[in-house]
Amino acid sequence: MTAAPTLFAGLAPLAFIFLWSMAFVAVRAGLPDVSPLYFLAVRFAIATTILVTIAALWRLGWTGLRQTWRHFVVAGVLINALYLSAAYLAMTEISGATLALLGALHPLLTALLSGPVLGERFRARQWLGVACGIAGVALVVGIDANDLAQRAGVAWGLGSVVCLTAGTLYYSRYCRGLGLVQANTIQLAAAAAVTAAFALAFEDVRADWTPTALATLGFLVCAVSLGGMALLLYMLKNGAAGRVAANFYLTPGTTAVLGWLILGETLSPLAILGFVIASVGVWLVNRGG
Repeated sequence: MTAAPTLFAGLAPLAFIFLWSMAFVAVRAGLPDVSPLYFLAVRFAIATTILVTIAALWRLGWTGLRQTWRHFVVAGVLINALYLSAAYLAMTEISGATLALLGALHPLLTALLSGPVLGERFRARQWLGVACGIAGVALVVGIDANDLAQRAGVAWGLGSVVCLTAGTLYYSRYCRGLGLVQANTIQLAAAAAVTAAFALAFEDVRADWTPTALATLGFLVCAVSLGGMALLLYMLKNGAAGRVAANFYLTPGTTAVLGWLILGETLSPLAILGFVIASVGVWLVNRGG
């Protein structure tokens, strides 16, 4: 392996964590006055259009999809449409902090299921890393007993975790043999169709495309749906699912730090300690094999 790919592989998790965390900051800075499922459908549709244009300009082939496109549709619906739709619905009932706490179950479930599904095995040091990751997230976001008593919100939050975990494992098993542009195009197109159907069926669609709404949409399309998802798919294509999922332990802490730097939010010593513990956990998971 040459130096450039090695460097990119090392920086990919850091870039992914930064972009994924910035998405939460962007939403906090000004959640657009657009109904959430409709917003997701528009976001995925624009991202799909951009990727189709890139594929056409680069003359990328689509022949590899003849036998596998259904797998990419399933992965895209799970990772994008169902995961984010459930997360959005959860946040109508519970806080983002509680959702982040529930999200800490994603790396744990992925690690538990990657053995029987993918044949991956975690060592004792890596399980210690998983425990540190969960503890770190709990310290960063705190535990709100009142939020956890909101059954509907918690159910949606747990549903989002299950969808992300299922999508991660499914992609790792069935979707590694295609270029990232083509893979992300099919997944986002499927997600756009599903979220559009959800919006029409279950939502009172509203849209006030203010400058803040458009800026948030542009960032989420380019930085997250295109950049962040491409990095996630790259890591899943080239690494173990359990190790990749462990990176999600760092997003609550990174979001807290970015919120402090950009929005002037409070950053407590307990949150800093939690971020450090979660970082140690991710290091143990990735170095424990």
